[in-house]
Amino acid sequence: MTASSAGSPHRRKNALTGEWVTVSPQRTKRPWQGDEAEESEATGVTYDPDCYLCPGNTRANGHINPDYSGPWAFDNDFPALSNGIGPNEMGSNGMGLTEIGPDEVGFDQTGSADVTPDAVAEGQKAAAAESSLFCSEPVSGRCRVLCYSPDHSKTLAKMTEGELSAVVQLWSDEVRQLRKKHRWVQVFENKGAMMGCSNPHPHGQIWAVDSLPTEAVKESKMQAAWFEAQGRVLLDQYRSDEEHSGERMVVATQHWSAVVPYWATWPFETLLLPRRHIDHLDGLTEQEQTDLAHILKSLLGAYDRLFATACPYTMGWHGTPGAASSPHWQLHAHIYPPLLRSATIRKHMVGYEMLSEAQRDLTPEVAAEQLRLAISAAN
Repeated sequence: MTASSAGSPHRRKNALTGEWVTVSPQRTKRPWQGDEAEESEATGVTYDPDCYLCPGNTRANGHINPDYSGPWAFDNDFPALSNGIGPNEMGSNGMGLTEIGPDEVGFDQTGSADVTPDAVAEGQKAAAAESSLFCSEPVSGRCRVLCYSPDHSKTLAKMTEGELSAVVQLWSDEVRQLRKKHRWVQVFENKGAMMGCSNPHPHGQIWAVDSLPTEAVKESKMQAAWFEAQGRVLLDQYRSDEEHSGERMVVATQHWSAVVPYWATWPFETLLLPRRHIDHLDGLTEQEQTDLAHILKSLLGAYDRLFATACPYTMGWHGTPGAASSPHWQLHAHIYPPLLRSATIRKHMVGYEMLSEAQRDLTPEVAAEQLRLAISAAN
């Protein structure tokens, strides 16, 4: 009996991070008396005069949004990070980033930081801090907001493929510029109040930081070790193996594959992978961008049908750190919906999961089957 077909408790290793998850399929038979949140409802209003993201409205800092007709990006009015650049200072109308040359930003074409006396001093201080129990370091970067549509009610799942393609193009344009200056460019979206989203207007964010965050460090370490030992890109081999198995496959197109990972922690999480080696979103061809819009519409629409609601989630892209190409790193997106059994029953990470190890009841194989059925229902 393999771990993937076993009905008894077992652990699965996350090949991308090195962490483990406990799988307890027998627990799906227990009576449910857990928390039920209010059902998430999508707004039917196409324009909200009180929304600070709708076209023509005034934001908290007094700036007036342009009368935009497609995807639009601007510097976050309340950024979690700061690099001393004023709002929209790098774009006259907030519609995008101005071109940045590599000589202006402290990184060469290989992504290595210029070595200066100040950098040496900082390195010495960092080395000394390693022996301290009270270690901290400064963090800087840039936070961007990406409005997907002027229509207040249009989530990604409700957009046409043409509208989704425009969003993918904006992702690509933003990543292309931000990678020149920042070591890590995190494109992400929190959808729904359940995921802490404070504004229902369809939008995402980008946090570009000058350090390598925790998840990136774990993923880079595992991918590099696999590449050195096996001579293959970890996620490219994983995608190929999953396509051959079909057991956890959700949907595949000419250029993309979506799978419920073998090591999935969240009940219906998916991993979206390109079918060739790509560093980051700015490396997509026009055909790959169009095909990405197609698979996103299919996959996100399946979540909405599966739970009969505007399904909440956190979705984010992980691309190669820095501006340089990396032979071991493969572009990929994580999609983490919090829902478990219905639109009102969510998964909580508590108890053993917070104190010991992640745990799930529903197997990834069952989750993949349910998502496949949700996609078939649209055809």
